[in-house]
Amino acid sequence: MSLRNIAIIAHVDHGKTTLVDQLMRQCNIFRENQAVRECFLDSNDLERERGITIFSKNISLRYRDVKINLIDTPGHSDFGGEVERVLKMADGVLLLVDAAEGPMPQTRFVLQKALGLTLKPIVVINKVDRPDRRVDEVLNEIFDLFVELDASDAQLDFRVLYASGRDGWAAEELTDERKNLSPLLDAVLEEIPPPPAPEGPAQMLVTTLDYSDYVGRIGIGRVFRGTLKKNTPLVVLHRGQDPVRIQIKDLLVFDGLERQKVEEVPAGELCAVVGMEDIDIGDTIADAESPEALPALSVEEPTLSMEFRVNDSPFAGREGKYFTSRHIRDRLFRESKTDVALRVEDTATTEAFKVFGRGILHLSILIETMRREGYEFAAGQPKVLFKEKDGQILEPIEVLVIDVPEPHSGKAIELVSQRRAEMSNMSPKGGHVRLEFHIPSRGLIGLRTRLLTLTAGEAVMVHRFLQYEVFKGAIPGRQNGSMISMAEGPAIPYGIDGLQDRGKFFISPGDRVYAGQVVGEHCKENDIVVNVQKSKKLTNMRAAGSDRNIVIVPAIRMSLEQCLEYVSDDELVEITPQTIRLRKLHLDETARKREKIREKGREGDREKV
Repeated sequence: MSLRNIAIIAHVDHGKTTLVDQLMRQCNIFRENQAVRECFLDSNDLERERGITIFSKNISLRYRDVKINLIDTPGHSDFGGEVERVLKMADGVLLLVDAAEGPMPQTRFVLQKALGLTLKPIVVINKVDRPDRRVDEVLNEIFDLFVELDASDAQLDFRVLYASGRDGWAAEELTDERKNLSPLLDAVLEEIPPPPAPEGPAQMLVTTLDYSDYVGRIGIGRVFRGTLKKNTPLVVLHRGQDPVRIQIKDLLVFDGLERQKVEEVPAGELCAVVGMEDIDIGDTIADAESPEALPALSVEEPTLSMEFRVNDSPFAGREGKYFTSRHIRDRLFRESKTDVALRVEDTATTEAFKVFGRGILHLSILIETMRREGYEFAAGQPKVLFKEKDGQILEPIEVLVIDVPEPHSGKAIELVSQRRAEMSNMSPKGGHVRLEFHIPSRGLIGLRTRLLTLTAGEAVMVHRFLQYEVFKGAIPGRQNGSMISMAEGPAIPYGIDGLQDRGKFFISPGDRVYAGQVVGEHCKENDIVVNVQKSKKLTNMRAAGSDRNIVIVPAIRMSLEQCLEYVSDDELVEITPQTIRLRKLHLDETARKREKIREKGREGDREKV
């Protein structure tokens, strides 16, 4: 049977998963609820809610007696660890580009990875039914991008198709009949080469891990040489360690949305291996008689760190099932085994753990997943990782692209420039302006919220890691202080009403709060302690006009990412299965004052040095 291995890559929200769903429909792969129009591959709850792909998925299609293994990849650079791994399993890529937006930062990111692996590309200009499409310009931009990324002559001679993933059609030319996706599938068979099948002792590279409550850990990857057989002696080669003999319980290949048990897997095929608890991403499964390791996977380093702590607030343990340091530690280290872009370290105290990731979205997805599983903990302010080279401090720089309506472009430029950003390009896009900057990763923390506020919610912002450069200097942080509750108890409307001229509140009347919890944003730079439990004193006297109407301004409700971007270095985000709160690191007011005096002393010592 003939075989093709292809990955589908694109910038976030350019239509990858929608197109794959249509391919499955037209190749007669359905689930029981086939009448419901949904993204089958976005099976995770967070993926459905956010409309983005977080985890790569493997499926197979049958077309003209050819099996096509198709890998759907994430489009956001925060999940670049997924992209880098799964591209190792492919021999070609479908590059999807929006007919209106054109190549975006993540388009460059995923394409650079594919070209570096010498994969054969097919370009699909998607959403050509959009009224604001600019097909010819986008095609020129794609070709320029290939040239910039040093594509080979064979890669520059890419096949181009035009498609509407939502409506389920593709065509060689815009004037062709818009019937179905057969032209796209034909192009895959014609352009993507069959996988090579070298003879010799079996070799398989594990690129993804899955987990089942019934069979435990599952290693997913590609057989690069020979035939992997279930009942032959095999070893697993961990990086830098001696071979370990293993016994495979089951071998599975992908068939549609399901996995089918087989006795052997030939070279070039993708498969899943069941029955090995001690297996990690990047390991090689090889023949026991002549074990030989494949080149290890290389993944870009994290650029952000965050401290995860045991929740020690007065409300700790009320909502979560898992809240001890042992529970949190086990869960974090388990996640680091399946996510190569994530790194976890113990700290000097057993109550806190340092977690390193690609970006705030990457870490917030982990936090939200743990929260839904019943974990309860606190997270500190995200901090950018610096490097030192030749006596200089280096920091991560990112490419930032902002699409904003023309009337708001001046405000956006001013805001971003305050964060040490340098503009690299500015181009009009039909009533909108596309602004490109090189900005320190530090400058991105908290930027999205302020940008949306300045532009009345109309700005679209994306970014990707570029490189490390010399430290750019100080960046202004949060301008406003916090309003901190002085006592525990439910918030009283009378108390909130009397404090509304001091700032904006994050809580509503009736919400239970505790001493040290951040209940609002102060209108000035300093922190203040407030009494939101204050109630009106009642007397037996009545006087006309003594009562006033209480009008409470609706509370600001921030998402998890917004909370992580908002907190300062002496604050924490308290995360429980039902609630997200902001709080001070030291809940006691006297302890906060002592810490402030100590910090001033440390600053004085540094200045003397």
